[in-house]
Order: sequence, then C-alpha cells, then structure tokens
Amino acid sequence: MNRVLPWPERLSLYARLVRIDKPIGILLLLWPTLWALWAASGGAPAPYLLFAFVAGTALMRSAGCAINDYFDRDVDLHVERTRNRVLTAGRIAPREALAVAGVLALVSGLLVLPMNRLVWALSVVAVFLAASYPLFKRFFAIPQAYLGVAFGFGIPMAFAATQQAIPAAGWAMLAANIFWAIAYDTEYAMVDRPDDLRLGLRTSAITFGSWDVAMVALCYALTLALLAAAGAMLGYGWPYAAGLAAAAAIALRHLGWIRHRDRAACFRAFLHNTWFGAAVFAGIAVQTALR
Repeated sequence: MNRVLPWPERLSLYARLVRIDKPIGILLLLWPTLWALWAASGGAPAPYLLFAFVAGTALMRSAGCAINDYFDRDVDLHVERTRNRVLTAGRIAPREALAVAGVLALVSGLLVLPMNRLVWALSVVAVFLAASYPLFKRFFAIPQAYLGVAFGFGIPMAFAATQQAIPAAGWAMLAANIFWAIAYDTEYAMVDRPDDLRLGLRTSAITFGSWDVAMVALCYALTLALLAAAGAMLGYGWPYAAGLAAAAAIALRHLGWIRHRDRAACFRAFLHNTWFGAAVFAGIAVQTALR
C-alpha cells in the first residue's frame, strides 16, 4: 500500500476480500450444514448449535476466500473475472489477507469450544481442508471433488455436535455434497475455461472437455441418488421425496442453461444452485416437522 488507509476504508476492502457482497458461497456451504443439523436433531436443533453453525459457516467461507486470494494473487491477475480483486489489484497487502483469514478462523474455532471432543477434532480437519484447497487445486485434475469435502464438512460436524456420532446417513450426505460441488463448480469453471486453459490451470471443466455437460448431469444424478439413500437410512417418506423431486427439476433447468456453454448462462446456473440446496432442505424440514 502506498498510503495508510483510514479504518472504514480498510474494513471495506476486507469485506470485499471475503466476498461479503457475494453471499452465494456462504449459501452453498450453509445448505448442506442445515440438512445435517435438521436431520440429526429431528428438526429441532439446539439454539446455540444453530447459531454456531450458521456463524461458523459464514466465518470459514470468508476465511477461505482470503486464503484463496492469497495463494491465487498472481494467477488472478490474468483472469478477466478476478483481476480486480482487492489483493490482486494491490489495494491490500498479502500479509493483510493472511491476517484476516487467521482472525476469522480463530473466531470460528471459538464457536466449537462448548461442543464435544469429536467436533473439536473434526474442526481441525475442516480448517486444514479450507486452507489446503487453494494449493490442492493446482495439481489435482478435478479439484471440485476436494472442494466438495471442504464445503460439506459441516455435515459430519453437525451430526457429531448433535448425536456425538456420525451415522451412515451423514456420510452419505457428505458424499452427495461432493458430487453436488463437482456439478455446480464445473458450471462455474466453464465460465473461466478460456482463461484457465491459457494459464495451464486444472479444473473439472477442462478435465471433462466436451463431456462437461454430461458429467454435470451425472454428478447431479449421483447427488440425488446419495441423498435418496440418506433419506432411506433416516426413514424419510414423501415430503423428503418431494424435496428431492424439486431439486431434480432445478438440476434439469441448469442443464438446459449450460448446454450451449455460454459463459453468462453457466454462471447463472452456478448461482441458481442455492435453490437446489434449499429444495433439499425444505424436504428435510417438512419431513421432520410432520413426525
């Protein structure tokens, strides 16, 4: 930085660093966490757990954005969509991004202190996943699978916090989230594919090549199949099935949007995935409310 910024302006830059103005990332983490929290508690999560998981999701997603921009600051300079990010544009220093990520992760960690030891152990894994994803995506052909684990780790944590154990249904939900993340983040990667190819980066959109739309369809199908399996394990009936049917209709709409690989349409599909997550949650919420 060439000058010392007043705190209001600096905080505004930090808010942009962690994407406060783009809540889609928080929602894509939050819906799976809420699936698990409602399923584990029978639709009646403890107030503190609900607060802690919602706040923790927002904090960890924000920390992830900061650490991601730190590692990608040189690459982002050459991508049309990201070259104006505050760190890449030199509005803040790299050490500031690391400090913001550290503070947010610390506050998130404090939220789990009243919980049990299994949650403590899982929180360490969650922090590692969030911090390592920006590096992992540099060499793994389908980094979206790793993202799915990181974005879905609130699922086993929610079951652990509520039941002090992680049942098979919880692991099925986590597996479903992995395939969902591959689906929606491939749509996102299709937006940046020309830039990523030029820079020699690895994404699922590049790995799948001309099979990208078909693979997104397959991942949506596997997501719904695994969620159906989780519902069967939990003894769910028609309300949950209706939620999955609504999610399937939303997925079909996304496939219609991305079939021509138009960049704006692919980004629209990515953003619309919050409604997929909401549909699944609605099915769980109605199912547990009727029991």
